Amino acid sequence: MDTGWIVSLIVVGIWMVIILGIMIPLERKHIVRKNGKIDYHKTTIFLRWNVFDTLTIALVIYTIICVQALNLLISSGQTVDNVYVQFFTNQSQAWTIIAFIYLLMRLSNTLKSIRARYGGTLE
Repeated sequence: MDTGWIVSLIVVGIWMVIILGIMIPLERKHIVRKNGKIDYHKTTIFLRWNVFDTLTIALVIYTIICVQALNLLISSGQTVDNVYVQFFTNQSQAWTIIAFIYLLMRLSNTLKSIRARYGGTLE
């Protein structure tokens, strides 16, 4: 592994510590559980904007910047031997996947919460 990949892995590790440092206390404080499962009827965090959503927006903006920097480097003729191309390639891949997974989880939890509160009969 070259320098760009190693630095990128360190940055991913730092981002993950920050995200988990925010997510774990948020979940413990706001998510109501019954018998080990989430009680969507009593949990209101899925129906409102929270700090983790703000962090996700910041992460998506960071990902867009990484993709654009990668496009600029490749357009100027750089190859994968360049440490910056390695860094931005790894960052772009990692955070695009994580942002997409979070979007799916957020939509799923929000829909489950709406169904639990309104009984699935919205008109």
